Amino acid sequence: MSQLYPLSFEPIFQYRLWGGRRLGAWMDKPLPDGPIGEAWILSDRDDHAGQVIDGPLKGSTIAALMAADKAAMLGDLAGRFDRFPLLLKFLDVAEMLSVQVHPQDDKAQLIPKGESGKTESWVVLEADPQCRIYAGLKAHTTAADLRALTAQTADDHLASFKPEVGQSVLITAGTVHSLGDGVMVFEVQENSDVTFRLYDWDHIDAKTGKPRDLQVEEALQCVNFAQGEIKPVTPVQMAPSPAKRERLIDNPHFRMERASGSEPFPVGAKGAPRVLVCIEGQGSVEHHGADFPMRRGAVILLPAAVGDCLFRPEGHATLLDIAVPEQS
Repeated sequence: MSQLYPLSFEPIFQYRLWGGRRLGAWMDKPLPDGPIGEAWILSDRDDHAGQVIDGPLKGSTIAALMAADKAAMLGDLAGRFDRFPLLLKFLDVAEMLSVQVHPQDDKAQLIPKGESGKTESWVVLEADPQCRIYAGLKAHTTAADLRALTAQTADDHLASFKPEVGQSVLITAGTVHSLGDGVMVFEVQENSDVTFRLYDWDHIDAKTGKPRDLQVEEALQCVNFAQGEIKPVTPVQMAPSPAKRERLIDNPHFRMERASGSEPFPVGAKGAPRVLVCIEGQGSVEHHGADFPMRRGAVILLPAAVGDCLFRPEGHATLLDIAVPEQS
């Protein structure tokens, strides 16, 4: 295999009946026809395998790179994972996402072979005045309440708030959630695609002319009824310079920091992979004297073998810097 370097991937756009058309302009990419709800920007999945955009490894999938040298890709994490453990997306949620829940890792009877549970997190990128995030349950909500959800009763049982740009939200597996009516978010999650729908806001899928299937009983087996309402996470201030760095999310599955500044700042880590996502401005990652450009909407995977790099903003830029904790 060619020597590893900072790897960029072609986004995979996904039709979703609740999607819109913002992702094309936001990422400066042409969109397929129809409502596009998701851009998978780092995906190690058989059904949607992200491919390297450029360099000697152009066209390679993460799975192929992992098979060739998992230790070079994952470093100290290589013994824990058979595939890259995270899935990264941009979501354009023009209408309401279904009210749904993801299983915990220990719900093996509900999780298809090869999948895992699904904890995820969002960073709000755009937020229309009417948009909403539902996360968690109001006090005394029961399984019977969730079985009978309607648009009229959702606010009686589901906790919610008006999202603002820059906020981050942690949705642990077992959390009842929804979002939409004009919100765009970045999402990082466990590498799983297992979702159980409780209610779908009476949507009709234009492709089929029918409502989408619900999985109410499976969902109820996963719901954490004791959890209560979920609010945006309070960022933890870290380094003020050369970039302002904030810890947004810290859980056993992933850690996410936000780095923002106009001066060059270090990224990457020895012996472990890092993922960089540009959400504002542009710049380049410097590695072994070569520059790897990034602009808004771009993702770069720094394999463990790449180690420390330097990000050079062109003007002011903001990156999300994502790691997998050493211990789960």
